[in-house]
Amino acid sequence: MFKNYIKIALRRLQKSKLFTLINVVGLTAGLVSCLLISLFVINELSYDRFNKKADRIVRMTMQYGDGGAQKVALTGTKAGPQLSRTFPQIQDYVRLMNSEAIVKNGQEVFHEKNFLFADPSIFNIFSFKLIRGNPKTALNAPNEVVITAKTAKKYFNGIDPIGKTINVAIGKDKDYTITGVVADAPENSQVKYDFIASFTSLKAAASEEWWTANYTTYLLLKNKDELKGFQRQLNAYMFGISKNELKLENNSPLLYNLEPLLSVHLYSQLDGLEPSGSITTVYILGIIALLILMIACINYTNLATVQSSARSAEIGIRKVLGAEKLQLFKQFIGESFLLTLLSLVIALILAAILLPYFNQLTGKLLSFSLIMKPVPLITMVILFIVIAFASGAYPAFILSNTKIVHILKSGLRLSSSGGTLRKSLIVFQFAVSVFLIVATIIILQQLNYIQSKDLGYDKEHILVLPITQQVRQNYEPIKAEISRLPQVISVSGANATPTFVRWGDGISTETGHGKVSLDITALPSDLDFIKTMGMKIIAGTDFTRADLKLTDTTNQSKNFKYTFILNETAVKAFGWTPEQAIGKVVDKNAPGVVKAVVKDFHFSSFHQPIGPLMLFLDRNYTNDFFVRVSGKNLPATLHSLQNLWKQRVPSMPFEYRFLDDEYNSLYVSEQRSAKVFSTFSILAILLACLGLFGLVAFTTMQRTKEIGIRKVLGAGVSGIVALIAKDFLKLTLIAVLVASPLAWYFMHEWLQGFAYRIAIKWWVFSVAGGLAILIALLTISFQAIKAALANPVKSLRSE
Repeated sequence: MFKNYIKIALRRLQKSKLFTLINVVGLTAGLVSCLLISLFVINELSYDRFNKKADRIVRMTMQYGDGGAQKVALTGTKAGPQLSRTFPQIQDYVRLMNSEAIVKNGQEVFHEKNFLFADPSIFNIFSFKLIRGNPKTALNAPNEVVITAKTAKKYFNGIDPIGKTINVAIGKDKDYTITGVVADAPENSQVKYDFIASFTSLKAAASEEWWTANYTTYLLLKNKDELKGFQRQLNAYMFGISKNELKLENNSPLLYNLEPLLSVHLYSQLDGLEPSGSITTVYILGIIALLILMIACINYTNLATVQSSARSAEIGIRKVLGAEKLQLFKQFIGESFLLTLLSLVIALILAAILLPYFNQLTGKLLSFSLIMKPVPLITMVILFIVIAFASGAYPAFILSNTKIVHILKSGLRLSSSGGTLRKSLIVFQFAVSVFLIVATIIILQQLNYIQSKDLGYDKEHILVLPITQQVRQNYEPIKAEISRLPQVISVSGANATPTFVRWGDGISTETGHGKVSLDITALPSDLDFIKTMGMKIIAGTDFTRADLKLTDTTNQSKNFKYTFILNETAVKAFGWTPEQAIGKVVDKNAPGVVKAVVKDFHFSSFHQPIGPLMLFLDRNYTNDFFVRVSGKNLPATLHSLQNLWKQRVPSMPFEYRFLDDEYNSLYVSEQRSAKVFSTFSILAILLACLGLFGLVAFTTMQRTKEIGIRKVLGAGVSGIVALIAKDFLKLTLIAVLVASPLAWYFMHEWLQGFAYRIAIKWWVFSVAGGLAILIALLTISFQAIKAALANPVKSLRSE
């Protein structure tokens, strides 16, 4: 019996080639989308779960300032050791600091970006496997380092690296002894590395300080259930430390918050060793995958249902010969399972082929092996059964439940209730498509707004060159030589690029109402920084060489004095106008004078409002050169810079980046969202049109006689096309009306994540709706015109 079911199903699918093709293509596209997005979701949800003690690990974040205004995923060197000595709930701690380094092995020189410093406890807290070496002793002494297997191959090419030394330049050059080889960090780990060096190698490790917030600290708790109670105790303890030891005001305490390791990647608002993910993105992509899969299933249900009238003879004969309802139901549901299985096999092959492109789209390094693990495999089997049954159950029920007397009298006719369901499903399909189109347009508009808005500085044609300790020792001569190159307009240096300044500081001043303190973002910089960046001074004058001499740390005289440039927001926070601010005395550990006020510029992403900021001169903290070039003959300029660099800094590779690229990297998540939404909105529309194409084809086939009579009575092509199209276009218009308010609500909520954002315009919905209606009309018109142009004699004869 089963063999006969398969034979009949195969014959039926072969006979209805058009509908089989539409169903297979639709289900395959839906399943491919679902498989690829599932890989992304599985990867995001599995972050850090490879750690055996993950449920007991927490990350410490630091908040300070008025009302906890400043929050960072960093701590001082004292947090881990002091708290572990104080609280019995802590079993262990580890401090991490990620850095860039120039690493030399003989004559080979590399610029490494994943050089991690860590306490020896890293191998006790995290489940990083040490392939060679002893995890208990590998990082006990200063200037010891373990390297990954990939790095060992890169530097030693098969030679045993244990006991070998490499020269590392982070500030000063040091020789590090390799004491172990560690497995590469998993892709779904927030802690990534190519090198792990002993934390005691850092100068800062020699002392414990609360305020040196440059380190990521993780705690290993003895009991996972103690987190809430421990957090309350920690708050009370830090209030005491803030008041008695740090002498902070009650409204500005130094506090630590504890984030469970498994919540950090998707739920934390603070970036740590790597940018955080977003549970919202996971939900959105998951919903998109399900919606596209539902569209594909709806296509199958609609087409299978409308095809039922064409199978009246088959059903009637089988019922006359004694076929029972259950047998017919099994036959039709079997066809659905067979079609879904075929689509699933094709989808698996296509997903494996398309995975590299999907990785580019999402910025991940996903592996297809993720889907082959037990839980995803079981989920895929369950999904296959649900899709096959959900797609085939309704038409199978209709076909098997129709009474034989109705079939023999007038053939199988679809009920009005079934027509209502089909119309509702068409509305659903196009509503999803319109929603995705609106979302894509608004995301692209916001990205365009970000690109075109005045930032307060000119990011174009600025090269960023990293500075090491060796460069700092010859800073002035190198800067002078760069500035003399023909295409170079201006050169300066600073601690960070203006795209994202992280240095937190505090300043205070005396006013008529007493002392006023202000938590502020600070940017140590060099002369000509404002000129190089194209910023605008609205009061006062720029830094001069005389100001630089006053802040020279080698100057031991009592004349040492800061000079500051504040932004407009900082000046307003003190209650001054820009003109009033000039000459005011401000205290930052040492007194200084406000020399100028610069127009507000964005020094973080558009997600954050512009806060108070100050610039001050300090070449000791410059991390990058900023070189503004004319933009003419850029290859020749880069070549000249490279030759100069090789002469002046032969031990350091010539590496550069463009400031506008760094600015764009702040919005990688939004750019990827735009690509994802545009890709899947196109796919959703194509699937909806595919289903609509099939429905129109079947409708015109059912109305062949009607169309023939109308043509005999003088109906024109346009009239017949309008007759067929009007009902479907009404459904598309309803879909637009349903999707528009939903799209407005969700995209309005998404835009709230930006401090600076666009307003949603009415024309966005008009464009999205018009586009959906136009695409639907083109889909309908092909079949409608074909039917309208048919010879009415043949149409009536065929009936």
